[in-house]
Amino acid sequence: MNARAETIETIAATAEAGAAGGPLIRLRGIRKTYGQGQAAFQALKGIDLDIERGDFVAIMGPSGSGKSTAMNTLGCLDVPSAGDYLFRGIAVQKLSRDQRARLRRKSLGFVFQGFNLLARTSAQENVELPLLYRGESAAARHEQARAALAAVGLAGWESHTPAELSGGQQQRVAIARAIVTRPEVLLADEPTGNLDSQRSREIMQLLWQLNDVHGITVLMVTHEPDMAAWARRVVRFVDGRIASDRRNPRPAGLDAQTAPAAPEFDDTPALEASAAGAA
Repeated sequence: MNARAETIETIAATAEAGAAGGPLIRLRGIRKTYGQGQAAFQALKGIDLDIERGDFVAIMGPSGSGKSTAMNTLGCLDVPSAGDYLFRGIAVQKLSRDQRARLRRKSLGFVFQGFNLLARTSAQENVELPLLYRGESAAARHEQARAALAAVGLAGWESHTPAELSGGQQQRVAIARAIVTRPEVLLADEPTGNLDSQRSREIMQLLWQLNDVHGITVLMVTHEPDMAAWARRVVRFVDGRIASDRRNPRPAGLDAQTAPAAPEFDDTPALEASAAGAA
């Protein structure tokens, strides 16, 4: 067995052990520095954070507080300068670039403020993109994309392009695209930033359902207290450090009278396949 195969075997074994207990995500002493010498800027200054499976965490803080850097680290879009990041027991900072990419594709879903939809592509084709990158067959892509769109309340809108959809509908397509791969963790960066209050509430109801019914862990960056009120936990960053970390005793989702239907997906974690296939 070559060294690379041994590495993958170790990752798979660690993932199995990590799944048995402990938090889903653990950050210890995470630091991130950009630049060198006098131009160096320390965006994160020793972050310790545990996130349990099925949690709904709002990450808040002023501009320059480190919240976006922390989100990029959690989403495996960036690597820390120092410290340990464990995802289900796997030391993420020790993974290769390709292995981190596979972890993202298999276990993480992303929702952005700007929707990031392909303008001349239908809603269904936008949702199918992550499945295309994973090599799914056309039949499987079509079926799963239709199911994801139905789950976010867009059955019958499959052939519409983004220009034919409202802002709220476009964000629903973006969420469908994020959940079509059945991720363990959904990372949402200002998901309601471009929406009015009514559309924002609809999106938060949807995120609540994904978390509450199917146990998808939701990590959401927001600067809006009304949106953070939907989270089960609020973590505030100031100057590259965690200033506070508190539980929300009454998330707004508990008081919501109506909510979109939850997706009918198999919630089996896919990280084992991610690790085993990273060679």
